[in-house]
Amino acid sequence: MSELTDKKKMTIMIAIITAMFFSAINQTIIGVAMPRIIAKLGGMDYYSWAITIYLLTSTVASVLVGKLSDIYGRKPFLLAGIGLFSIGALLSGFSGTIFQLITYRAIQGAGAGIIMSTAFTAMGDLYEPRERAKWTGVMSAVFGVSSVAGPLLGGYIVDHLDWHWVFWIFLPIGVIAFTLILLHFPRVEKRQGESVDYFGSLFLTTTIVPMLLAFSWAGDGPNKYAWGSWQIISLLAVTVVSLGIFLWTETKVKTPVLPLGLFKNSVFTVSNLVGFFLNAGMMGAIIYVPFFVQGVKGISPTMAGYVAMPMSIAMLVTSALAGQLMTKTGKYKKMAISGLLVMTAGMVLMYFMVPSTPIYLLVLYMIILGLGMGIAMPVFSLTVQNAVAPKELGVATATSQLFRNLGGTIGIAVMGSVMSASMTTKMTQLSAGMGQAGAMPNDPALAEKLALFSNPQNLLDQPKIEAALHSLSPESQAAFVHVLDMIRDAMSYGITTTFLTGAIVAGFAVVIALFLKEIPLRGQSQKQPEKRAADNSSEWDGVQPGKA
Repeated sequence: MSELTDKKKMTIMIAIITAMFFSAINQTIIGVAMPRIIAKLGGMDYYSWAITIYLLTSTVASVLVGKLSDIYGRKPFLLAGIGLFSIGALLSGFSGTIFQLITYRAIQGAGAGIIMSTAFTAMGDLYEPRERAKWTGVMSAVFGVSSVAGPLLGGYIVDHLDWHWVFWIFLPIGVIAFTLILLHFPRVEKRQGESVDYFGSLFLTTTIVPMLLAFSWAGDGPNKYAWGSWQIISLLAVTVVSLGIFLWTETKVKTPVLPLGLFKNSVFTVSNLVGFFLNAGMMGAIIYVPFFVQGVKGISPTMAGYVAMPMSIAMLVTSALAGQLMTKTGKYKKMAISGLLVMTAGMVLMYFMVPSTPIYLLVLYMIILGLGMGIAMPVFSLTVQNAVAPKELGVATATSQLFRNLGGTIGIAVMGSVMSASMTTKMTQLSAGMGQAGAMPNDPALAEKLALFSNPQNLLDQPKIEAALHSLSPESQAAFVHVLDMIRDAMSYGITTTFLTGAIVAGFAVVIALFLKEIPLRGQSQKQPEKRAADNSSEWDGVQPGKA
């Protein structure tokens, strides 16, 4: 797209950013509202599926569309992604049962995966890596803006309006994004001599899906299976067999859906490994921040949005500044390592939180976490794109997204198991210290309420807690509050243990990042040499210093 004017490129970037914001804001607005939505629809046992199915379909869609967009161009997939996401959001708002919501969230996830993978690739089509760095910061800032606005709006809607509007309120932005892409994004001709790798796509899917299901279903609790159960072992066995067939297939086909030769590039491999561990630590930990804020501290969804806002603002500011700095210097390694270190430090500090921790300290620790994420996150998509040939931009970007999604999904599952095990241990200790159960009032209503709130997810529904409390006698109220405080203490212990685990995982990302080879970001002046080199090489190692 080198023939496009700067004004035209700017218009296209506005369209891409609008599409990304539409997808991102719909994800963040739902996070804080989902506990209340589940409380309205029922089916608390299937709560995790509304999140898992979204991650599952988005992961599969993002990697499958990578090679296809290299062959057919980005435009049709951007339009398809926005269309699918809009349909999924519209239908989700009409959900009458938890199973309908799960189905419609699957459609949303597929659309989101296509949007995210194709949007970052389309940016790579428009700009060389050095100029692309500032746009990477801007696009990361889009997530920061959505992280600020989403929780605030989501909390306000479930507190003051009908929950259906959580899914519907931003649909007009989807229409605008679709129209802008349709009118301004150029269509390219199908790349000749390449075909779709159907078998590779099939076995890649049968590798990813059972693996994500295994990690999502494993653990303790309703609708969960022990790690050693036949269900989990069978899913992992299917994963291993499918992976073997997939790797064999990719060595035989003419145009593989995931060219294995890319992994010979050390920058590509190291960047993806860092992305995996970064997301595993980050997502596995911060997904439980709302549990701490709402469940342990007893803060309403609306106020929880305000508590999370400083972290999002910190991430927004540092991601934008990181992009500008990379554009100016063309370097990124020190920035990546420092960001990962700050992020790890933030999670270590959050490990020391207890139910009595003041809100201002919680906010401070989250700001530190946000600063680190804002510095580190824009780097590794850029390093992947800078290290591969332009003709492999789509599949490389999609692979980067795949590793991040896998890391996030596996991290959430593992952290969930850590949290459950830690809570169980803490509850056993606290219960042993309570003394004889006979000290509790003999009140059947109290026993019923305590059984209900032994499920920590119910601690997120403050109106339900208030209703339960006021339905009891004064003597039973005191006992109810005492036991509720005990459950919150156990929940706090479980959540903060996940923060420590997340910090350890993020520490692996720091160590791996030390091996990242720094290739100076290519700029406009290097464009023609790159193009010639890319035509003569199936693996792009970037422009070496002094050889541009």
